[in-house]
Amino acid sequence: MDTEVGGPMADQSQPGARAADAPGTDKRQQLALHAIEDLVAEQQRRIGEFTARAAAGTPEPGPPRRHTDHPPLPGPSVRELFDALPVAALLVAPVLDEQGEIEDFLYVGQNAEAWRYADEVVPDTTLPPWPGRPVPLFDRFPNMVRTAVPDLLIEAHRTGRPQGPAPVEWFLRGGDGTVVRLSNAVRADRCGTYLLLSWERGHRTELARAAQRLARACWAEWNLGDDTVLASLGARHVLGLPPDEPVPHLVELARMTDAEGQAGLYRVLYDVAFRRRVAECRLPLTSTGDRIIHFRAEPVQLQDGPVWGVRASMMDITREHLNRERAQAAQQEAQRQRERAQALADVAATLRDAVLPRFPAELAQYGLETAAVYRPDAGAGIGGDWFKARHLPNGRILIAVGDARGHGLEAVTLMAKLRYALAGLAFTGEPVEQLAAWLNTIAYDDGEESTTTAVIARYHRERSLLRWVCAGHPRPVLLRAGKAGQLPDPPGGPGLPLGVLPDASYRATEAYLSEGDVVLMYSDGLTERRDGDPDADVARLLEAAQEAAAHGIGPGHDGLQQYAEDVVQSLSGPWQTDDATLLVLRCVRPLPPGEAGSAAVRED
Repeated sequence: MDTEVGGPMADQSQPGARAADAPGTDKRQQLALHAIEDLVAEQQRRIGEFTARAAAGTPEPGPPRRHTDHPPLPGPSVRELFDALPVAALLVAPVLDEQGEIEDFLYVGQNAEAWRYADEVVPDTTLPPWPGRPVPLFDRFPNMVRTAVPDLLIEAHRTGRPQGPAPVEWFLRGGDGTVVRLSNAVRADRCGTYLLLSWERGHRTELARAAQRLARACWAEWNLGDDTVLASLGARHVLGLPPDEPVPHLVELARMTDAEGQAGLYRVLYDVAFRRRVAECRLPLTSTGDRIIHFRAEPVQLQDGPVWGVRASMMDITREHLNRERAQAAQQEAQRQRERAQALADVAATLRDAVLPRFPAELAQYGLETAAVYRPDAGAGIGGDWFKARHLPNGRILIAVGDARGHGLEAVTLMAKLRYALAGLAFTGEPVEQLAAWLNTIAYDDGEESTTTAVIARYHRERSLLRWVCAGHPRPVLLRAGKAGQLPDPPGGPGLPLGVLPDASYRATEAYLSEGDVVLMYSDGLTERRDGDPDADVARLLEAAQEAAAHGIGPGHDGLQQYAEDVVQSLSGPWQTDDATLLVLRCVRPLPPGEAGSAAVRED
């Protein structure tokens, strides 16, 4: 049994009464140590309060009770025999009333082992000196009366049979506040007219059983010579057997498991018995609730003799096995989800690559050079950004940038649907306001999740005119003579995103371009930052557009492409929260109409 000794409660519970911090401990360690000290002190305070209440509830011993009919003190020969006992023991005399019933117990003495025990664990101030004559047992040890000791003594006297061992916990409180907790496995035996109260320290049996239960582990030794089994106290608990059922022999243990376990047990026994080495296996015990036991065995043999027995440790690993199975299932499911997501991303990327435009070189002959950069979101993958720039039969150029809601295959599908719809509708020659209204109807009819922002424009080369509408999208930026600024909103402000309301209408605005002017159309993922200021986001874009053109923009498509990539690079970083698109247009001198090809002209 373990004995716990606590110091004076008043001293240890005082605030600020701390041990000095060890050199080298940082602030976090100091706080943790102080918290532990406070916790221990608080618990000691509670123990002190409990023992004080218990002591207050115990009747004062009062004047010694006189018992004139108790047996005399044992003689020297009995004392010698008493002191020879290897366990601590008290000699107790029962006091009977006129009806022969026990009315009290007298402490007659204790053996040498009990004195050694007391010297080791009981402070000097805890017990009063023994007067050398019998005294009432529960006057000398007041708190013992609340334990199982009285019942053990009564039953041992009544039946004449040994009682216990039973776990007994009690405490002694000294005058200076010191508290000693005693915990023992106690037995009571009748010894002639006396009673013998003996104990083993720490009720090791209970501790061993508790330790094996908590660790879900045990041991057993199978004697192959006489087919007996010696097992630890926790063996039945680990194997899932009732307390009164014998520990199984090896063959019976094999019957408790399945075919896989039987094959494993055979290999272990073969290695132990014939190869004389340690072996282990896993035993699924199907007969006791589908437990899984880790079985590790070694040979037991006499010197120069055969293997006489099998000694094994057994551990219940059911919980670990189930957790491992759940973890593996979760890992497999996560892998399936990753593969599915990757497959969808591959499809989306392939579809996106197929539908995004490859700018034809002949657009320059109609007055515009074009370049584009698309930057996917590394976290969310392929998004719904889209753009289009193509020559129309009437000699004008259709230009559009949009941002469909969401990410992945759904966003790419919506983006492709709107792009192809716009390409077909643009051949009608209708104004950009009407094209935006038609796309709005298409997006609205596709479902409430199918919304997109967009800028839809048409460039008239004969007037160097860019005519455009805005559907909830960032306004284009004009770079002219090295200075960048946003184009003004259409009259009445930007329209609603496409697909929000069925009958939304849109108004166009115009911008006249000069040779060398550059127009930047972009999605909000290029500029926005998490919890950022929209005005500050636009200001960063304007600054980047000017800085990238500080030394001029190279000629032709390659020069314009490099400019676009420089702008995107300057705005990229870990703050990116969405995919981003930048479409750049540069106004150039168009070829004469005869060289560019005849085209019917229809005003918007």
